[in-house]
Amino acid sequence: MPRLGPLEAAIMDVLWSSDGPLTVREVIDRMHGRRALAYTTVMTVLTNLYRKDMVEREPAGRAYRYRPSVSREEAAAASLREVLDASSDPRSVLMHFAETASDEESTILRDGLARRSQQP
Repeated sequence: MPRLGPLEAAIMDVLWSSDGPLTVREVIDRMHGRRALAYTTVMTVLTNLYRKDMVEREPAGRAYRYRPSVSREEAAAASLREVLDASSDPRSVLMHFAETASDEESTILRDGLARRSQQP
């Protein structure tokens, strides 16, 4: 899964927060507090996200409605996987992460590893 740039991440955040698919105009309208964006800029970013398989689109008249094809959690996990894969020493990366994990995060990781070891 490709890493997201800042504008891609902002647009994905809008889509993840939505109850359903959105048009380009609806995405722009929901990007509160962000700089003014041109319609064509958002349309280009959504087209690029579609090509990266991050969003699905469906015809809506002469336009499209977009929705995420991956969850926020799947995208975050893929980013972590990318960091580990790019590291020359993934063991050290994981050890540093383990040292900074909260008690709750440590419990979640232990539970996930236990479930993984029980799978056939």
